[in-house]
Amino acid sequence: MRRLGHQPLVLYMIATSRDDDHLLAIYKRDGSWGAVAKSNFVGLRFREPVYRTLRELVMSYFESYYNVAREKTLRSYTVPLNLRTYDKQNWMVKDEPLERIAERLDEIRRFPLLTRRAVRGLSPVDERSYRAGMYGLDRKGLFDPSDRGRSGR
Repeated sequence: MRRLGHQPLVLYMIATSRDDDHLLAIYKRDGSWGAVAKSNFVGLRFREPVYRTLRELVMSYFESYYNVAREKTLRSYTVPLNLRTYDKQNWMVKDEPLERIAERLDEIRRFPLLTRRAVRGLSPVDERSYRAGMYGLDRKGLFDPSDRGRSGR
């Protein structure tokens, strides 16, 4: 994103323990937020910069953020982290600074998306949406909540 003239900002979307978290490269154009992301799931990728707030942007991922058990799992997100802070460590070309970035993402402020009552009332993902989100899926990279104890996160 920096090479396209944007600040190197990332935002961490946090799921329940039964799913993977996701990182978004976020950017702002004409006062609206957009995102670039890579995911195994179809609906967890690019967003046009049309969202007025970061919460609005993150909520645009909610319906498509589910696990193989058809549970909607997105629960919170962080404030943006500006990776410019890690420029002296050459984060763009070296793997080593990425651990420190991951640690920082675990430390920074988080915003919950749902109340406990709202979570209890969530419907499972319907069959058609489930299949659509799984289109072209690489099963090797798929988080399986039933395998959590054996394989870890």
